[in-house]
Amino acid sequence: MNVRVGIVGGGVAGLAAAVALVERGCQVGIFEARRKLGGRAGSYVDRETGDAIDHCQHVAMGCCTSYLDFCRRTGIDELFTRHSRLHFFGPDGRRSDFEPSQWLPAPLHLVGPLAALKYLSWGDKWSIGRAMLKLARTGAEDAEEGPTVLEWLIGQRQNAAAIERFWKVVLVSALGESLDRASLAAARKVFVDGFLGNRRAADVLVPNVSLDELYDRRIANWLRERGAAIHVETPVESVTGDSNRATGILMANGREEPFNFVIAAVPWSKLPRLLPAAMLDAADPKHVAEEMASAPISSVHLWFDRSITDLPHAVLVERLTQWVFARAMSCQVEPEEANALTPALSQREREQQEHYYQVVISASHDLAGRDRESVVEEVLKDLRSVFSEAKGAQLLRAKLITEPQAVFSVQPGLDAKRPRQQTAIPNLLLAGDWTRTGWPATMEGAVRSGYLAAEGVLERVDRRQRIVVADLPRGWLARAFRL
Repeated sequence: MNVRVGIVGGGVAGLAAAVALVERGCQVGIFEARRKLGGRAGSYVDRETGDAIDHCQHVAMGCCTSYLDFCRRTGIDELFTRHSRLHFFGPDGRRSDFEPSQWLPAPLHLVGPLAALKYLSWGDKWSIGRAMLKLARTGAEDAEEGPTVLEWLIGQRQNAAAIERFWKVVLVSALGESLDRASLAAARKVFVDGFLGNRRAADVLVPNVSLDELYDRRIANWLRERGAAIHVETPVESVTGDSNRATGILMANGREEPFNFVIAAVPWSKLPRLLPAAMLDAADPKHVAEEMASAPISSVHLWFDRSITDLPHAVLVERLTQWVFARAMSCQVEPEEANALTPALSQREREQQEHYYQVVISASHDLAGRDRESVVEEVLKDLRSVFSEAKGAQLLRAKLITEPQAVFSVQPGLDAKRPRQQTAIPNLLLAGDWTRTGWPATMEGAVRSGYLAAEGVLERVDRRQRIVVADLPRGWLARAFRL
């Protein structure tokens, strides 16, 4: 059977669905309103240099099994560097390296690095370890009236230092939401899958190239070589059909294209505008997409006249700055994309003149209303308090980018409401990290949703198969602990 699948949205979820379906012989068309693929995982062209700069740094972890499978299938896995050692700087500026043991079984592999955190007292470390095991054994149900992470931690007698210096540091970045808003089930997912269950789960994988290079070039070319039709700058007016069947896609220019299946791989905020009322009721009967709250993420881009650290990344504790990434300039834009005023300098010359760093601030609710200068000044103060080289470095320029709807807010009770990929309309499916994947707002959740949507298509044409990759196996001791 010649299966034609139309995918609305060229973000990571839509691309994952396309990759899975193209590999299995389906004809795929991707329709993206923007100029580039990648969705929220995208880049912009720096007007000063013409370099591709990511809007916000995206990383993966070793526990992201489906995302890493997606990277391997498309050949972009070679463009990531895997880090097993993380670098934390405490409130007093002292550095602590966090590197799980490679020979102790999980979860004992975390005992050494937790003990090595200089900015926590021994009492706090013992209390944190006890609470981690309690969290891992806590039921995964996510009730609307259930406690937030902060409420649960207070109930576990975690003091202010433990909450601020450990739990907040780990969970705010992983969940993209503050502890007083995030659900306990989401926190448990992070700790069990991301830290406690497997020795390689907490590895961090950072791309060496821009997000545009990953998604808009490498994966786009991979799909085109296999027959996928990619339509960028092609806004979709609506999915056509009724509450029984989707018939195709109506573009904003009035052209309609028929498909056997349609996958709506758009953010939650855009779904109500994409589906007619009757189809929306069938696809999202609880109207989660209309009610779902979002959380902002801010990134501060900094260019200095010299290097401020030889570390590839760092985590700052009890400061506005959460993560710092040292990035090489990525001269990977097409000539016509570069601004006409871009200096005619080689990449080597620019790297000698400018050193680029990106600071990521997740759940940046408190930055609303603050002016750019005050945010940049506070970030500079943070960096100079932990990196001695930064004290004498001259800031050449800075840029603050805040995405108000960067991620969906993982609030208590949300998980059970999130719609599944297969809707009540047999040939209409949803994809996106906000759909029901069991994961918070991550690239892993996005890929899983795309794979699940692809599984739904194949099941309808009697070609059922499993595409989503199983979680990392639990170590023998983790299983004994019932994690």
